[in-house]
Amino acid sequence: MSGKPKQILVIAAMLGLALATVSARRLGAEAGQASPAGGGSKTAAQQFKNIQILKDVPADQIIPTMQFISASLGVECDFCHVQNAFDKDDKETKKTARKMITMMMAINKDNFDGHREVTCYTCHHGSNDPASTPIISDEEPKPEPPGMAGAPGGAAASAPAGPTAEQVLDKYVQSVGGTDALHKISTRAEKGNITFMGHAMPAEVYAKAPDKRVAIMHMPQGESYTAYDGQVGWLANMGRPAREISGAELDAMKLDADFYFAADAKQVFQQLRAGRPDKIGDKEAYVLIGITPGQPPVRLYFDQESGLLLRQLRFAETPLGRNPTRIDYADYREADGVKIPFRWTIARPGGRFTIQIEQVQSNVPIEDSKFAEPPKPAAPADKPPSP
Repeated sequence: MSGKPKQILVIAAMLGLALATVSARRLGAEAGQASPAGGGSKTAAQQFKNIQILKDVPADQIIPTMQFISASLGVECDFCHVQNAFDKDDKETKKTARKMITMMMAINKDNFDGHREVTCYTCHHGSNDPASTPIISDEEPKPEPPGMAGAPGGAAASAPAGPTAEQVLDKYVQSVGGTDALHKISTRAEKGNITFMGHAMPAEVYAKAPDKRVAIMHMPQGESYTAYDGQVGWLANMGRPAREISGAELDAMKLDADFYFAADAKQVFQQLRAGRPDKIGDKEAYVLIGITPGQPPVRLYFDQESGLLLRQLRFAETPLGRNPTRIDYADYREADGVKIPFRWTIARPGGRFTIQIEQVQSNVPIEDSKFAEPPKPAAPADKPPSP
């Protein structure tokens, strides 16, 4: 698959806040999944055909893992896999990938007490050929910020000066209209366009308090849905059966579906701490780091002047490394007493897209069925024996 049809499929896969790329989802469907509805409690070996290295990994981690490899090497699925026959071992690159995964795990086990310090990206940096020679930069090296020297993982040696996390969040709530104004709105219907690689298509986003959300993209081939109904997350593309979401993708859906996130942020994360201030474009930003046990930290960037949320940076954990997703919020406007972003850009290593809202309606009736996963197709009935 190439050209415009492939681009359309990629757009469809990224619509729901870039939860998954279509090439990775096709991997699951074509590698021999036992069922279309996610991995559940199954291991990769139970769910997929011909798994040799990641046998004991939860099945719902295989697709995100493939995404991480794809982003780390800057390649598509067919670099290692045979199209429409992902379980085959015909390509040498697939055999090499297994060796590389084994080597990476051994390095971490033998040198870092099993902690994942070395990943595919450590050597590849977005290229299928790992760099072996230092690069001469075209620019002068930037001086290290004060207090950063020797700090593990680039973290500040001491707490940054500035407002506390609570003060930043309080200003955020006030900047969007205040708690009372937020809770006067219980539903929101948005219509606009999604733009990806020069292609613009109609899009709709419906949300209902406290935690229901569905994004719909209209394409010539059909509609693409990404939804969370308060308990279950699901994806459906162009007439294909819906697929339930689990793991890190589901955690991201829950975060995006929180209708009163500005007011709820203090409860969403078990811990919120101030990070070192940063700059988003030409705006100085305060940075908060949201911590939830068992999940990678989420970084939130707030405009120091207006208090509005400018960026969210989050990660999906995989057995081989973390997949980043960045959401930039812009074009804030007032809608029925509450300021909301009319534009947001979602970026991952595989690409980015922008949703621009043109029309907003608040407190319109939205039935819960709008967010519900469609029923799965009935299994074909057994044919009667031939006479």
